[in-house]
Parts: sequence; C-alpha cells; structure tokens
Amino acid sequence: MDATSPVTPSAAALPRAVVAGSRGFVGTAVVRALLDEGYAVTRIGRAEAACWGDAASIAAAVDGAALLVNLAGKSVSCRYRDRARDEILRSRVDTTRQLREAVAAAAVPPAVWLQASTATIYRHATDRPNTEAEGELGAGFSVDVARAWERELFAGELPGTRRVALRMAIVLGDGPATRLLANLARTGLGGPQHDGWCPPHRRYRGIGPEPTGGRPPWYRTRGRQRFSWVHIDDVVGAMRFLRDRDDLEGVVNVASPHPRDNRTLMRLLRERVGMPIGLPSWRWMLEPAMWALRTEPELVLKSRWVLPERLEAAGFAFAHPGLEGALDDVLATRR
Repeated sequence: MDATSPVTPSAAALPRAVVAGSRGFVGTAVVRALLDEGYAVTRIGRAEAACWGDAASIAAAVDGAALLVNLAGKSVSCRYRDRARDEILRSRVDTTRQLREAVAAAAVPPAVWLQASTATIYRHATDRPNTEAEGELGAGFSVDVARAWERELFAGELPGTRRVALRMAIVLGDGPATRLLANLARTGLGGPQHDGWCPPHRRYRGIGPEPTGGRPPWYRTRGRQRFSWVHIDDVVGAMRFLRDRDDLEGVVNVASPHPRDNRTLMRLLRERVGMPIGLPSWRWMLEPAMWALRTEPELVLKSRWVLPERLEAAGFAFAHPGLEGALDDVLATRR
C-alpha cells in the first residue's frame, strides 16, 4: 500500500485494486475513479513500495487484490530512435511478464486483469473499419510492440483471472495527444495533415522476435485519414464496465463509435481555440516539425479506423460519443 491509501483498520476492509503505471495521464484518472468507488489502491512502479524488478514486492501487491490494472510503459510521445524503441518494447513486455508471474503464483489471484494495449495494432485503414472480429493487424514498429504486449498478457494459464486487453484509440483529455493537436491549431498550423512521400528512414521498422514491416509506408490521404479517439471518461467507464461483466475477456476496442477524419478534427480544433486559419501540412513538412516537437508524424498521419463492436454489443453507453462534445469538454479549461 502506498501513501495514497495508508494501511488502517478501515482501509484493510476495502476491496483492493492494484494499478501499474498509475502516474501517467490515464493512470491518474483510473486511480482517482477507484478511490472514489471505495477501493484501496496499491501502486506498482519504479518508485513505489512495489517496484519493477522486485518480484517479492509485486507478488505481495497482487496476491489478494480484487482488480489488477496495468498501464505501464514508456510514453510513445517521443522520437523512435533505437534506445527509445527498445525501451518502449521492454517497458511493456517485461512489466507484463512480471505481473503475469505474480498472478500465476498468487494464493488469491485478482479476478480481473485489465491490460492496456493500443488500437494502433490495426492496419492503416481507409476502406473499412477494424472491429475485434474482423480487424486486420498492421505491420511495423508500433504494431510489433502491440503484438508482443498482448502475447505476453495472454501467455500461459491463469484459471482464476479473467484477462482483457484494452485496444485504446487516441485518448482525449489533459494528455499529450490533446495538447499536441490543440497547440498545432493555436499556432495556425492546424490545417489538414497530408500523408505522402518523405525521405526514407528506419524508425518504423519492425522490432521484437518476429519483426514486420520495413521502410515507412505512405499514402495519399489528402487529410482524409480516419481519426479514432476516445474521451478519458469513457476509458474509465469502459474499465468499470469490463470489470463488472464477467462474460467479457480477450481483446476489446476502446474507441468512440463515431470516428471522424483528420480534416474534420483539425477544423473542430481551430473553431474551439479561436484560430481562423490553419495551414495544411504535408509529410515532408511534418517530419522536421515533429522532430522539433520530439514526437512522430505517425500520430496524425496513420489512418486509425476502429469501432468498439464488443462494447456496443454488450450495452456499454458512451458518455462522450461525439467528437464535438468531447472536444468542448476537454478544451474548456484550456482556453
């Protein structure tokens, strides 16, 4: 137990949730929601009482917990140089393996394990959406990371624990993706982003034991690449829903049922930040711009077209199904 949830006689009677990767944007929201629901929260991280590399502390944290949530992993909002690429993969696979080994050894394992994954696992899609049943996986660095991440989650037998991989779309809220997009709009650079030719590089090449992809692909999207997204409140709501539905396991897309395209996204952002103009940008322009911002053009150029088929079929109601309302909510305090 950490300082967020001190060990007291009353706290000992509360249901306990374990959250790994609790200090990030999504993790902060999840911990707040769990505390509001009456959970005692144990954190696992690099500077927590239960820390990575200390098998005994992780085992003690996991044993007897009602719920395990794993959001650990190096932020992908960086440049994909070799050291960062290796750490993005390692920080996801190794932490998931440590948790899986702790769950397997637990006398009282958590009933539910909700594990972060990413909707970027799907291919660049402009012809049809990707659902859990009919989605096609892509190739290259980001996809290989997601494959390895999910493979580690579902390895082995954990008969007492239901495992769910949350394939999250871009999360809107007070996080890095929203800040980047809003800043582009505010500075007059919030026009549509066009994919196209760029100087060849190797940052998006495959990684891991079964690498896929090679040179970075490009498409003539003309700003029509799809933008799948989800509001942070619906990420938390979907986790709560999946925790309580013991008939749902495996992979689940966590994305709004109403994706839009890049042109629409940037227009809506310009309207909300009060910027009347937005210069369009092509990939050859975005490469140096994203270098200066220390991130990757993939964020805005990949066509992510993902639908939450399983959540909708199970009856989950999105609090923010429409992009206009979601942007109004997340940008209200940033104007």
